[in-house]
Amino acid sequence: MFSSTGSRRLLLLIRRPGAAAAAGGTNPLQPRALLGHYYSPTPLARSTNLDTASYLVGSGGLSPAAAAVASRWVRVCSTAKADAVLALLRHHGFSGAQIAQLLRAAPRVLLTDPDKIIRPKLRFFDSLGVGATVLAQSNLITRSLDKFLVPCVEFLRGIVGTDANLRTALTRRPCFLGRLNQKKLRPAVENLRRHGLSDEAISKLIVLNMGVLGMAPNRIAVIFEDLEALGLPITDPRFVGCFACMSMLKPETIWRRMALYQCFGLSQCQVARAFMTQPQILTLTDGNIQRKLLFFQDELKIALPQVIALPKILTFSVEKNILPKCAVLSLLMREGKIQRGINLLGRLGVSAKDFSERILNLAEARHQFFRLKSL
Repeated sequence: MFSSTGSRRLLLLIRRPGAAAAAGGTNPLQPRALLGHYYSPTPLARSTNLDTASYLVGSGGLSPAAAAVASRWVRVCSTAKADAVLALLRHHGFSGAQIAQLLRAAPRVLLTDPDKIIRPKLRFFDSLGVGATVLAQSNLITRSLDKFLVPCVEFLRGIVGTDANLRTALTRRPCFLGRLNQKKLRPAVENLRRHGLSDEAISKLIVLNMGVLGMAPNRIAVIFEDLEALGLPITDPRFVGCFACMSMLKPETIWRRMALYQCFGLSQCQVARAFMTQPQILTLTDGNIQRKLLFFQDELKIALPQVIALPKILTFSVEKNILPKCAVLSLLMREGKIQRGINLLGRLGVSAKDFSERILNLAEARHQFFRLKSL
């Protein structure tokens, strides 16, 4: 199906980093390349500025370590201006934790005129219904309103259709809008169309992962090829969700996790079907995948082919979801309110809300039945 292609691609990807290192290559994501965009353009000595670090701790809520790092790239010369910036952020609903989060991502905001620069941007995002929760996780406040934010938002609104969809896209991936290259947005959409995606499918894809607009054309082509190899046609309603999931992961991560499931005795077909049904099974970390499979196999004594046939259950937290359900079921069995030998996997595989309604209602009905029978 896809194993030989995936294995060859994985081998190439594993070899590339070593070859680059041997050739004296450097990481394209070096801080020097990025920090010029996010921080003050004024040349600074790359040493901690104690006054700025102290301000970031006392007024910005950063930890001493985070403040020390930020102060290497930005210098607060006017505490009055910085205070005004913080006051404006608080007025627009930023909590102390959100301000600290923003300053870690974009400390240059403290050097910006609060009334002329920041306030119009906050009002713009307010008009979209985008608040502090999203803005604190990105560098959007540092981007130009007229040259970047407004044109990008107008373009995206034309693709996703509504402000509600736009808010959902920003909430899912807050940092991606600020990273997008404005000149590449339209070519990226055209590329998706050339591969056969409808405008409706493109809209759904961008809502799920806006970052797809910043992906290289060859990476997009590879995802289309991989999904075709899995036997998932572009017309399948599940295609967009699977594409979005793959676009969030590195190719080597995808194949490694596919192989990890197979290491537990599951077939390629079983894993592929599970992925197409529940793409999120590949977003679990390697350790999380192993822990969950071992838990179902060793602790609950459920055969893994049965588990992978209900892949949604793998996305549930063992500690917060599965174990509490097991405790409830065990208690109800001991009290005779539900029968032993029930379909355990079927009960555990529903949402917490449905579990409460179905199991507790069933237990109460059974309890009432035996109470009436004894009269």
